[in-house]
Amino acid sequence: MRQTPWGPLRPNDAHIHFFSRSFLGTLAGQKGLSAEEAALHLGWTLPPESPATLASHWAAELDRCGIHRAALIASLPGEEPAVAEAITATPGRFVGYFMVNPTAEGAPRRLQAALDSGLHVPCFFPAMHGYSLADPQATALLEILDTATAPTAPTAFVHCGVLSVGIRKRLGLPSPFDLRLSNPLHLNAVALRFPRIRFIVPHFGAGFLREALLVASLCPNVFLDTSSSNNWRKAEGLSLFQIFRRALDVAGPERLLFGTDSSFFPRGWVAGVFEEQCEALSETGVSTQDARAIFGGNFDRLFAFP
Repeated sequence: MRQTPWGPLRPNDAHIHFFSRSFLGTLAGQKGLSAEEAALHLGWTLPPESPATLASHWAAELDRCGIHRAALIASLPGEEPAVAEAITATPGRFVGYFMVNPTAEGAPRRLQAALDSGLHVPCFFPAMHGYSLADPQATALLEILDTATAPTAPTAFVHCGVLSVGIRKRLGLPSPFDLRLSNPLHLNAVALRFPRIRFIVPHFGAGFLREALLVASLCPNVFLDTSSSNNWRKAEGLSLFQIFRRALDVAGPERLLFGTDSSFFPRGWVAGVFEEQCEALSETGVSTQDARAIFGGNFDRLFAFP
């Protein structure tokens, strides 16, 4: 449990990057480094070779911080087996997200294999991989997701807005992401076409708040996650209180999912993000019932395992 303005809560975190040894090794290799060398350069604890061991570390960290369940994100195509192993090792604790690139050869097969392995939520990064969500390659994957047999209703994660990958910057890797492909408006027709799929837009749209809210107002299957420090708000001149107020007015408390964007050790779970969001939400005057929904209930409703 964590103490909040609404009393003790045990939140769920809808946005944690797993950052396995395979993830770190892949990026390190692009700079000619080993995973050990990259961890030393970054000041990270080297992830254990076993994803199950890393999952146990995350479970212990969340226990220490009073967090109940969480989404674990495979943050590169190819990291799916690591997160699948983590999910299997900690049944019921984590929901498995995984990155897909619709433009890559064999993308439909990889998507189906990830779902079959126990992962739940494909993550689309249009600006990173250079496509529009409305492209046939992307909608072909959504068609597979829409008809897949799974323990929960189909859900997709769509990264919109500013995309900044801190580890790439610190390793000196280029990030040639095309912001023109990040507009949440691209999601509108897709969300209407697939009403059964719940679409999660992280970071309040990451600089496209107005556009994300426009889409949410038209598509009841579009959700927003609140994760990250949301530094994009400086460009819009908005406080976190103002962002929450607008999101509550348009999407309502039932379509907001609390998240932190935590990712690596020794930093672990980022309590400061939780505390800042509690303060901002408290200023809006949100009720205890709605706060409980945002910080945990909505996540449990979306990912209610039988």
